[in-house]
Amino acid sequence: MNNQPNKEGIYDARKLGIPKMIILGIQHTFAMFGATVLVPLLTGLDVATTLLMAGLGTLLFHLITKGKVPAFLGSSFAFLGGYATVTGLTQTGLTQKQLLPYACLGVAAAGLVYLILALIIKIVGIKRVMRFFPPVVTGPIIIAIGLILAPSAISNCSTNWVVALVALAIIIIFNIWGKGMAKIIPIILGVLGAYAVALILHFIGQANDQQLLNQMPWLFAGGVTETGAAIPLFDFSELQTICSNIGQGQIWGNLIGLPIHKEQTILGIDWSNIHLIISSIIAIVPIALATMMEHIGDISAISATTGKNFIENPGLHRTLTGDGLATTMAAVFGGPANTTYGENTGVLVLTRVYDPRVIRIAACFAILISFFPLVSTAISTIPSCIIGGISFVLYGMISSIGVRNVVESKVDFTKSRNLIVAAVILVCALGLGSGITFSFMLGGEPVSITLTALAVAAIAGIVLNAILPGKDYEFHTDPPEETGVNFAVGANSSKQGHEGELEASQTEPQSQSENASEK
Repeated sequence: MNNQPNKEGIYDARKLGIPKMIILGIQHTFAMFGATVLVPLLTGLDVATTLLMAGLGTLLFHLITKGKVPAFLGSSFAFLGGYATVTGLTQTGLTQKQLLPYACLGVAAAGLVYLILALIIKIVGIKRVMRFFPPVVTGPIIIAIGLILAPSAISNCSTNWVVALVALAIIIIFNIWGKGMAKIIPIILGVLGAYAVALILHFIGQANDQQLLNQMPWLFAGGVTETGAAIPLFDFSELQTICSNIGQGQIWGNLIGLPIHKEQTILGIDWSNIHLIISSIIAIVPIALATMMEHIGDISAISATTGKNFIENPGLHRTLTGDGLATTMAAVFGGPANTTYGENTGVLVLTRVYDPRVIRIAACFAILISFFPLVSTAISTIPSCIIGGISFVLYGMISSIGVRNVVESKVDFTKSRNLIVAAVILVCALGLGSGITFSFMLGGEPVSITLTALAVAAIAGIVLNAILPGKDYEFHTDPPEETGVNFAVGANSSKQGHEGELEASQTEPQSQSENASEK
């Protein structure tokens, strides 16, 4: 039977017109912005550099994957523990800021580890490698990705549930009942609508000596401090400072500026300090073993969303290479590690616009705003509750993709071994919290390696699936019998049609054959 996962998917956004494609790209930028800028805020890295590297990394990824995979690469949270470990080596006599380039060197080395796995896949073949990543492993991992992100959505929403629900309601209304372009840009509409409501509430709350702000923080505030003091919905202080500087003629560094700073790149490293260099690499590189597993889950999720088998074409070796090189490039220039973003996968599910060109527009927009501190600062004024309202639906959709992946792949949960594999993955991912930390001494100094809960879950699932008897999964050469994601390989594989063969607003099911052997 023909593969029909997305009856209304838009694979060629050019039919929508350039202006609409630009709007769709900006929507993807909004989706990734909150999480992407959070990593540099937590680590001390530069926000502008982060945005630049996210955009350039995405374009590099698309170049290596032949422009076929609609993935956006943003900042990875998996390496936060590695940054903390390296910047904590203050006994070296260096400040945390001075230690950041050493952490970046470790991340750059970790990115190169991706190339090793990509080479192995290229040598031994995708079939042998994918035997270790059946749907019983990848499905629960995808489910876990969404569920792990869910608490952050709730946390953001809790700062002001009213505004968060406004954003959520607008997204739902336009996605379900919207017509034309409004139906496929619900996130932008949700951001703009909720932002307008939040502005009104903010200024009302600021009136009368902030009495309403303190009396009804659940409506007029953006959260409360530990002491119970209300926090305004908006913080325009930094934006006002930049605007004031521009008004005084200080254009460079305020209106426009370079997003790369030499002292924050690996050029800021004292290369004679071999001990610190080795310690940084050892502390961070092992994290790559886990993030590579997460990468496979992300690519599986994107494949399940779009109905195209990106693991086979353009190939997992290409997606790993693109992700790894993007991470290495970002770290060399002082940015955080890159990774494929679940937020943007959620946007794909919501809009059903699967054209990678839209993602590349988002990447170009991220690059552009990295050179304009005023723009990035203005975007950063979006209250966390609005981000929470958006994430509320996006994160749930990621888990739904995992459920669909398991169902459509017909994973047999009457078999105890499949139940055990899935159960261990979910419990590890959701129960370990901050993950597992391994500490040891290196040259008389303590070094810690932290594996995230998702990383531990992925490794545990892969190992259990490999050693438990009854493994019957095979990376099939024939298309599935029923509608679903076709994880098939071989020249006779049935695929979704080529890009550009779907109508802009609605498409008919397709079964055109692609060149599956193209690598």
